[in-house]
Order: sequence, then C-alpha cells, then structure tokens
Amino acid sequence: MTEFDFDEVPDMSGAVAVVTGAKVGLGFETTIGLTKKNITVIMACRDLQKAQSAKSLILARVPNAKLDIIKLDLSSFASVREFVSTVLSTYDRLDLLINNAGIMIPEFDLTEDNLESQMGVNYFGHFLLTNLLMPLIKKQPHSRIVSVSSIAHEKGAIDFDNLNSEISYKKFDAYRQSKLACLMFAYELQRHIDFVGGSVVSVAAHPGVTNTNLARHIPRFLYYALLPLTAPFRHSVQRAVQPILMAALAPNVNGGEYFGPKGLRGMKGLPGKITSKPHSYNKEVAEKLWEESELITGEIFMV
Repeated sequence: MTEFDFDEVPDMSGAVAVVTGAKVGLGFETTIGLTKKNITVIMACRDLQKAQSAKSLILARVPNAKLDIIKLDLSSFASVREFVSTVLSTYDRLDLLINNAGIMIPEFDLTEDNLESQMGVNYFGHFLLTNLLMPLIKKQPHSRIVSVSSIAHEKGAIDFDNLNSEISYKKFDAYRQSKLACLMFAYELQRHIDFVGGSVVSVAAHPGVTNTNLARHIPRFLYYALLPLTAPFRHSVQRAVQPILMAALAPNVNGGEYFGPKGLRGMKGLPGKITSKPHSYNKEVAEKLWEESELITGEIFMV
C-alpha cells in the first residue's frame, strides 16, 4: 500500500467511532474526516463546553455529521470507567477507536491516580480505555484501533525504574517515553489479538510535525521564535491527519502496521506505511510494559 485517496473510501453509514481529544487539532480533523464518510463519531473530550463549540464548527463544515459528545478525562481512571459505561449503555457497536488525545512537555504534574501526567494521559488512560471497550470493539468484525504515536518515539526509552518519573522528571524524556509506549502497545495488542485468533486490527500512526495546541506548554517567546524556523519542516494539520485517516479507513490495512508521512525524515509528506525504529519492536519490553500497565490500571486486559 503506497497511496491513500480519501475520496475513494466508501460510505460507512452505520459505523461508530470514538475519537479522544476530538475538540481540537488532529482529533478535530480526524472527526471531520470520519463524519464525511457518514461515521457516527463519539467525541471523547474533557472540556464539554469546548467540545460543544467544536461540534458546531464541524457541523458548519459537514452539515449531516453525526456527533455525540461524552465526557472523558484521560487523567482519571474513574472518568475512563464512567465514559466506557456510558458508551456501552448507549451503543451496540464500535468500529473504530482512535486513541489520539495527548499532552506534551508540561511542567511536572501527577494525574488523579498519581501517575506522571504525560504517561497517564497519553498512554495509561488509553490502555485502560481500550481494554474496557474491547467487548464492544470485538462485536464488530475487523474493527480497528488506531494508537497515535510520534516521531518522538525514535529517541524514547521505556525506563521501568522511572516509569512515572518517580526518581527524576525530564519533560522531553517523559514525552518520548509516552509516545513509544503508545506505539509498543499497538504492536503488542495485535500480538495478543493474533494469539486468540481475533479479527480486531490494531495499528499505529503519527502525524509528522505540525502546529497544534499540543505545543501549548512551550514558552510563548520560544514558540513564536521557533515558528518561522520550523516552517520548512512541518505541514498543515489537514495534511498531518492523513496518516491517521489512512490507518483508520484505508482498505487492506493489516494489524501491527504503522503509518506516517513519507517525506523529510517523517516530518511531512504524503501518508504511507512506514517502519518504526528497531527498539519499538522489542517484544520483551512490550510484554513487561503490558504487565506493568495491567497492574497500574488494575484491570487484566482481555482481548
């Protein structure tokens, strides 16, 4: 698979998707793309007022969009469980789960469950969310789970001695670790699915370099100083979302695949199937991370 033509994706009326962080940036554009194919999108958002504003903007662009806002705070396992309870009581199918929401390089903070915030929101919250939604996801043959990673994984490492910055906190290292964890989870999840003979497809995608609210924790003076300097190395949000839409909608996608921009060292370009760095395929680390994640979330992952 070398090309992705969004216009050739068939109508998907009746399908249902969950998009985390659907109110802004990549989540917002992902939601627009899915609704253009008549997919009902559950906008999983922490701030309901901002989500409602985003819904209005989406409806202005896609008047027939089918949208449902349900509160989800990935920094709270209780919120994840409440969200899943609402989804399971409202919907009888789930065709797509897009684990998109994330934060990048904030000052040190702990989640409600005493996890370092980037690992908690970017990874552990999505691990629990996927686990609890699996009974619904499995009901639909060949449903897909897309975990959004980043080229930041390339310099990331899973530090089991400092998984939640118990010893020290370096914001960039924590971010890289969280996005590597998301990628390794996508691969390990597919291995578990294959082991039980399931039909669910677990894949990963990254957007390259783009300008979204993910950069909100960069000091303003530095952000505006870097903005013109980074222009040659980034692309628009509308282009950056294409690997995610490809992972979610393209035909003949196989479990365990990874999608991203094909140009300029993965920073920008047309979407396609790519290969992540060798350490992201380490099965021993992935298995240990899975086990640690079950302990931390308090839930055995049943695929």
